[in-house]
Amino acid sequence: LYTAPDSCRGRCEEPYSEEDECHCNAECERFHNCCEDYDAHCGPEGFSSSRDAITDEDLLHVSEQLYKADHNKARPTDIALNPQYQASPDETGDQEDRSPQPLYKYVNEELFSKPTYASFVKLLDNYQRATGREEDVTAEELREQDNFLKEVMKTELMKKLFTFLHKKNRYGSEQEFVADLKEMWFGLYSRGNGEQDSSGFEHVFSGEVKKGKVSGFHNWIRFYLLEKQGIVNYFSHNFNGPWDTYPDVLGLQFSWDGFYKEVGSAFIGSSPEFEFGLYTLCFVARPGRACHLSLGGHSLSIQTYAWTKSTYGDGKKYIATAYVIS
Repeated sequence: LYTAPDSCRGRCEEPYSEEDECHCNAECERFHNCCEDYDAHCGPEGFSSSRDAITDEDLLHVSEQLYKADHNKARPTDIALNPQYQASPDETGDQEDRSPQPLYKYVNEELFSKPTYASFVKLLDNYQRATGREEDVTAEELREQDNFLKEVMKTELMKKLFTFLHKKNRYGSEQEFVADLKEMWFGLYSRGNGEQDSSGFEHVFSGEVKKGKVSGFHNWIRFYLLEKQGIVNYFSHNFNGPWDTYPDVLGLQFSWDGFYKEVGSAFIGSSPEFEFGLYTLCFVARPGRACHLSLGGHSLSIQTYAWTKSTYGDGKKYIATAYVIS
């Protein structure tokens, strides 16, 4: 149901982007670059009407709605950062710790008692970080996934996201939406040698180690909790976000138990449902390419990629990664 990059389903009259594999607007016939199913979906008899397409304007509008609906985000007094050294682009690969102090001076941990935060934090210790090692998912961990989805779906933000995607004919019911969220984010696939060792949620929010490097790990809560335990060491930042309130954006360098992350981008101070909702929106609407949003009047883009080697349901793809383009 999400917009496959090589299909016109739900993409009729979508604006041209050179990043697309194939196209679904009226011009594509002239340039011979339509997707194979263009006629089936977008021809005169097509069953996927252009009103189901998610336009660039739709994305700007709905992302502002989601931004306004993030009632659980940190207030300016909830977090104090100490960004210290700003690395130039040619220094990000140096693996040098140029910031003697931790990144977080202070976080108001009362935030973590809010239901979406509490259910999110419970998920973080469910994963083997090394790729190539089979994930052993217990009944308790499945309950934790369901509980997180239940809590985020109670929020105005996720309700607004569902309403938008429902209007665009992506989901027929909230039940269908939640079932798909569970598959696209928590469904297991193999990044290693055939082991069911990874999922979108693990990669994006918890982080993985692949070939001696940190992979994914784009979440501020996870970073803060591990830094507090002395497991993560902050080195420097290469980007400090576009605005002076939360959620902000930081591009940073760090070491996790001796494994290095050259550039990790993360929202700072956003609620779990904000990131989860924004990444889902972009994965459904613009998989595999930059998804341009507007948050509090600031332009911001998110990049997502689909996992192409295995599918679920009716050929649907899992999330491989999602992150803020800093």
